[in-house]
Amino acid sequence: MSALLWALVALPLTVGTLLAVAGRPADRYAPGVAVGTAVAALGLAVTVAFGHPRAAAPLLEGLPAGLAADGLSGLMAVTVTAVTAAVLLFSVVDIGPGEARARFFGLMLLFGGAMLTTVTATTLPVLLMAWEVMGATSWALIGYWWRDPERGDAANTAFLTTRAADLGLYLAAGAALASGQAGSLALEDLPDATGTWSTVITAGVIAAAFGKSAQLPFSFWLSRAMQGPSPVSALLHSATMVVAGAYLLLRLEPLLAQSGWGGPVVAWTGAVTAVVLGLVAVAQTDLKQLLAASTCAQIGFMVLAAGSGAVTGGTLQLIAHAAAKSLAFLVAGAWLTSLGGKALPALRGAARRHRTAGVTFTVAALALAGVPPLSLWAAKDVLLAGALEDDMALYLAGLAGAVISAVYSAKALWFVWQPASARDDRTEEPLPYVTRLPLAVLAVACAALTVTSFPPVRDAVQRVLGGAVQPGPRAWEFALSGALAVAVSAAVWIRGPQLLALPGRITSPASQWLHLETAARTLLVHPVLRLADALAAFDDRVLDRAVEGTARGSVRLARWTDARAERLVDGTVEGVADGARALGRWARRPQTGQLHQYLAQAVAVFTVLAVVLVLVR
Repeated sequence: MSALLWALVALPLTVGTLLAVAGRPADRYAPGVAVGTAVAALGLAVTVAFGHPRAAAPLLEGLPAGLAADGLSGLMAVTVTAVTAAVLLFSVVDIGPGEARARFFGLMLLFGGAMLTTVTATTLPVLLMAWEVMGATSWALIGYWWRDPERGDAANTAFLTTRAADLGLYLAAGAALASGQAGSLALEDLPDATGTWSTVITAGVIAAAFGKSAQLPFSFWLSRAMQGPSPVSALLHSATMVVAGAYLLLRLEPLLAQSGWGGPVVAWTGAVTAVVLGLVAVAQTDLKQLLAASTCAQIGFMVLAAGSGAVTGGTLQLIAHAAAKSLAFLVAGAWLTSLGGKALPALRGAARRHRTAGVTFTVAALALAGVPPLSLWAAKDVLLAGALEDDMALYLAGLAGAVISAVYSAKALWFVWQPASARDDRTEEPLPYVTRLPLAVLAVACAALTVTSFPPVRDAVQRVLGGAVQPGPRAWEFALSGALAVAVSAAVWIRGPQLLALPGRITSPASQWLHLETAARTLLVHPVLRLADALAAFDDRVLDRAVEGTARGSVRLARWTDARAERLVDGTVEGVADGARALGRWARRPQTGQLHQYLAQAVAVFTVLAVVLVLVR
């Protein structure tokens, strides 16, 4: 069974790498190969989810590489592979033959494989490597049309923002090693750290998770990520990168609880993000921007669940949101391709022109709105029950976020179902069957997943996830949230945009995503660039001049040495040599070869020695 677990992560990573490296010659075969690989990975994910295998291999001294398909990671593996398969099937038509299809499908498989490795990793080294690959491939996918400078800039913004937050994981890994109590860097051992090290680990994990999941104050990068192809948005926003942070917090909920402060910080950040980014979604006039802001808001509920200990509710929300959000983005992409626009006024009548897309988008939007009996209605109540058990104010904040989600979802529906202008006589071809299939499957999932939030399926999910028993929502909680969602959606539908007409000074900041990117550039990017410029100037004007001055001084000293000291040294050496030659000539004179002269010389020497000895004594 462990071999299947290795195959689960190796299959998409290997095939994706081969497709990306093969390039344009493989464009013809890439869609079929990619879809087949995704379906095979889905089969492997289902198998390992039931088998719960674990696998380990040596990586570094004392730091093994570990994978496991336990309760949460097994459910996540099935979710990731299922959504990836649906998105890739849709992409067969959306990414046409004229595009670099091998590069696209290869990167998508790499992206999905990195997410699978992230959710099954049991140690921080493996998690970090997969986390980095996921960030790099997201950059390449967002900037897929790299010849457009705006898209390249958007990819850079997304990558640098998440990359800066990712440093928190390295900080957490360093603190875990330093603490000694989590020396293997196993995720399950991180809560064992104590004292200051525990605080550092918790802070690092929270920062990395907030950045990856686009929670406040990092939310703005998700707006820029809309520059990528629609299938990329569908996969990135639903079951992969953006939910990776929420998954990590759900996985490490014991660490948040053990820290004492991590749980409340995470829960309230998620609640505030759900409310504030929900209002940002309400203010949007671009469908993809509305969906992007709604992603931040919906993931805020998962983060709230992790902070309040409602892991079961957060997991159910994650799975249900993956189906609804991938469906919404795929339909938005189909409309963008056929109608050539994504502004809400330009999409009037879009649902009427393409009934399959219109009906499935309606299912997705109503699910996001929390309208019963669709899945997000019940899943949200399961996690809010945990919040209610923890803090009434937290529950009310979450309920407010749920009401706001009904507002922006109904707003999107109102525009796409309104009759088109009489002057708009465009006729579009029906969607190909290969794109209708994933839309229909995801729409069915939005309804079918509702059963997971009610006993006995919910109880089974809770047993699979393990941990403490969590309170379930009472009947009045289901009724209250459902009634609010239906009432608010109906009010928006009846009154239309007039109900949302607010002064520009109120809607302008929200439509610009609260100017979060501007604030980040003002408070962080510009000061760093100015510091870099100052350091560069210091390097050029001070350090470089000092080095060049030292070099010039060394050259002058060398020349002086060559002119003055070298002559003295050469003269001394030559004098010694001349003296040695003179001594040699004198030493050769007594060597005549005549014996009587040698005898006379010996007598003279001994006579001198005798005189010296007499005088010395």
